[in-house]
Amino acid sequence: MNLAPGPRRDLVRALASEILHNYGHGRTLIAVDGADGSGTKQFADDLAELFRFFGHAAFRASINDFYRTWSERDGHGRDTGASYYHDTIDYSLLRRVLIDPYRMGGSTGFVTAGFDRMSNTGFEPTWESGPPDAVLIVDGVFLNRPEMRGLWHYSLLLQVPDEVAFARLDAASPGDGSAPAAVSNAALREAQELYVAESSPEAAAMALIDNSDPRHPRRVFADTC
Repeated sequence: MNLAPGPRRDLVRALASEILHNYGHGRTLIAVDGADGSGTKQFADDLAELFRFFGHAAFRASINDFYRTWSERDGHGRDTGASYYHDTIDYSLLRRVLIDPYRMGGSTGFVTAGFDRMSNTGFEPTWESGPPDAVLIVDGVFLNRPEMRGLWHYSLLLQVPDEVAFARLDAASPGDGSAPAAVSNAALREAQELYVAESSPEAAAMALIDNSDPRHPRRVFADTC
């Protein structure tokens, strides 16, 4: 196992056990929701690793691999919060090539990545199939917005302060991103505000995770969860 012993593995292991206890049979869909910089990709990867450690088939996908092309993303203006929230992700593609065929089970093939952001083009589909009992873990932003809510058997929401999230983004791509109010972060911040106002993701989540310190994430229990 690549995930080292410690508080992070203990938490992820407990979550995987909880999910398997309730959804151990059939095709299960799990969302690891969170703003940019909250650490959803690594958390979802770790969760998949624990499922496989338990001997359960696990597949991974990221919402970042289902973007629209730039020419399709100008409905609310380029580089705005409204554009990022409303126009960036191709939910129809996600449903058509991944969610719906995965849920059908059997020998039906599904695609875990549909778009290459670097080239701004769609991938040549790589079709996968899985056993009757499996989990599909999707990570990324806006996973409990209206067109997605109701898809998930289990939904996690990763929470971090803005200054932590933007510092992580700045470290990954150096610039002026460490300050939450930086111009380069305005669209991300505004898009997340739109999401919270429209979808109340905290209320939709079955588990709230404070991921401020990725080595010591902790589960947060709130009245809405």
